[in-house]
Amino acid sequence: MVRVLWMAAGGLALLLGVVGIALPLLPTTPFLLLAAFCFARSSPRLERWLIEHPRLGPPIRDWRAEGAIAPRAKALAMLAVAATFGLSLALHLPPRVLWIQAATLGAVSFFILSRPNPRRGSGP
Repeated sequence: MVRVLWMAAGGLALLLGVVGIALPLLPTTPFLLLAAFCFARSSPRLERWLIEHPRLGPPIRDWRAEGAIAPRAKALAMLAVAATFGLSLALHLPPRVLWIQAATLGAVSFFILSRPNPRRGSGP
């Protein structure tokens, strides 16, 4: 039963990750990492498929090997952060909300930008 739950969680994370490829505000890589984590606990075959996938696998392999994020993925993440905060400003959210959001997005940005680049080229 637990294995089925891990597999379902992995499938949902994979679905969200794939949708994130097309939707700029939905992060792809964290969901792919979560899917690989879940599949490692439920189906080694699905984990292997995901890690070896030519489009989806490189960010997972880079993270596992070096804790690295590709420059293109960093740029897209920063674009999403800026778009999110810009939308919040355009919607005239209350200052308290903007300060909380700025602190959170700043911490996320710092984390992403502090990760090394992969030693070899990879996708987003």
